[in-house]
Amino acid sequence: MSDVSGQEAVVREVLPVVAARFADLVARAPAPGAMATRDWTVADTAAHVTAIAVRYTEVLAPGGAVPAGEFADHLPDTTVDTITELNNVTLRHFTERDPAVLATVLRSATDTVVALTADTDPKRIVPWLGGSRVPVGGVLAHLVNELLVHGWDVARATGAPWPIPPREAAPLFDLFIVGMIRNDVGHLLDGPPPDDRRIAVAFRSDHTAPVTLVLHRGRVGVQEPGEPADVRVSFDPATLNLVLFGRVGRARAALTGKLRVTGRRPWLLPTFLRTVRLPTNAAPLPAG
Repeated sequence: MSDVSGQEAVVREVLPVVAARFADLVARAPAPGAMATRDWTVADTAAHVTAIAVRYTEVLAPGGAVPAGEFADHLPDTTVDTITELNNVTLRHFTERDPAVLATVLRSATDTVVALTADTDPKRIVPWLGGSRVPVGGVLAHLVNELLVHGWDVARATGAPWPIPPREAAPLFDLFIVGMIRNDVGHLLDGPPPDDRRIAVAFRSDHTAPVTLVLHRGRVGVQEPGEPADVRVSFDPATLNLVLFGRVGRARAALTGKLRVTGRRPWLLPTFLRTVRLPTNAAPLPAG
């Protein structure tokens, strides 16, 4: 079991390591034009991740802000269901597709992100998509996860190995997901009409801090300790992240034993996850 302050140190340590591994994976890809997802080639996928890293060098700079323009115009109203539009805008403006160049830019950008945040309070809040607010540590965790999930895409397309250690995967849950929920999710989770039921889901892992998230009338928050949970989710962080981003199905994850759902009302988890969800727009290729 981990604590959040420990994750803040871990995410700064692992970011350049995972970025270097991703850069090597892309630079060595035998066919950059091969499809890594249903819509993106290996080169497109690398450009997507690199563009995020470059954007974060701007957002996390002292006094940083998102530049004006078409990208900024999409930010306030972006939700997990409309993020495809933002991704398309980014890829139209970020035109580099040479794997070697992308690998170099990615390494440089992630090094800059680490340097820019060296003396920053990881709990300092910065604005994010859809009017949400995320701690700096959560922004770093999001970038690590982009590298891990899209590295998984590229590795599947190229036949390369791509391990995702729990230590690298865990900060996404503690720092980004829970960090955003503790602050402000903005419009990011807007979607279908909310269910009136109150659903409490306890998340437990050997690598994250225990927490119970509550969904009630479309709003999600953190439950006070000691209150009962309807659903209990025990998880391996890498498996949970791949499930949340649509790379692995819940049934398949359950069969591996790395995602276990129990509790007095386990059937409420799908309702919870229809609201508390993450983007799955870069759909993976069908399993071969």
